[in-house]
Amino acid sequence: MNNDGTIIRVRDLSCAYGAETVLKDVSFDVRRGEVFVVIGRSGCGKSTLLKHMIGLLAPTGGSIVLNGRDIVTARGPERIEILKSIGVMYQGGALFGSMSVLRNVGLPLEEYTDLPQEAVDAIARVKLSLVGLERFGHFMPTELSGGMVKRAAIARAMSLDPPILFLDEPSAGLDPVTSAGLDSLVRSLAETLGITFVIVSHEVPSILNIADRVILMDDGVKGIAAEGDPRELNATSTHPEVRRFFDREAAPRGAHLPIALQNIQEEARP
Repeated sequence: MNNDGTIIRVRDLSCAYGAETVLKDVSFDVRRGEVFVVIGRSGCGKSTLLKHMIGLLAPTGGSIVLNGRDIVTARGPERIEILKSIGVMYQGGALFGSMSVLRNVGLPLEEYTDLPQEAVDAIARVKLSLVGLERFGHFMPTELSGGMVKRAAIARAMSLDPPILFLDEPSAGLDPVTSAGLDSLVRSLAETLGITFVIVSHEVPSILNIADRVILMDDGVKGIAAEGDPRELNATSTHPEVRRFFDREAAPRGAHLPIALQNIQEEARP
């Protein structure tokens, strides 16, 4: 971490799928203990950015420094150490259906430590208690509700005590009451444990509840269209993409199609 409190530093990040550039020269910082949310419409590059930040994809250029170490250039044991310093909750939870909830939460400890099974189980129970699932360790994932699955996935993401957690669409598919409970959990973990959260979301109520700061991605510019406190952006910004996102307005017809398709669409109109 830098002396200014920055725990994540992304600089000039460019990403592509084949010949199609998705993100170009994206730069931003995340401060320690911050709930930082990546927002934007579907297809704007949110998930692509997340996949690069957690090391699933290699960028075409730029750097991603996590707690002082660049995951883009790291190799071998150094890369493993970086990955152990972050936790990830995938959108569907990604729990292993053949394992109990307790075993799911303890799995990273079994894989990356030499702790005896009794210690692994004890730590897993502590993590489950932090997310309100202390009584459900013996359950199988199929016996949990959608909200409980996501809480269990957060517990597993915390098993190695990483300072950074990445959450992919944590509120997706949840009813408003369950979503609000998950929002409260995120805020509580950030405030009591000092965990830094990087969250991908398009759920406006959740974003306004939990985010300290957001970046709004826009596929039109292949990067960040706006950045700041979401409540201030919602209240005062006149940027068209910000307004479309928070007001839930559709983009103009063909506004974000590739240029060639825009031209075809224009030619097809009477």
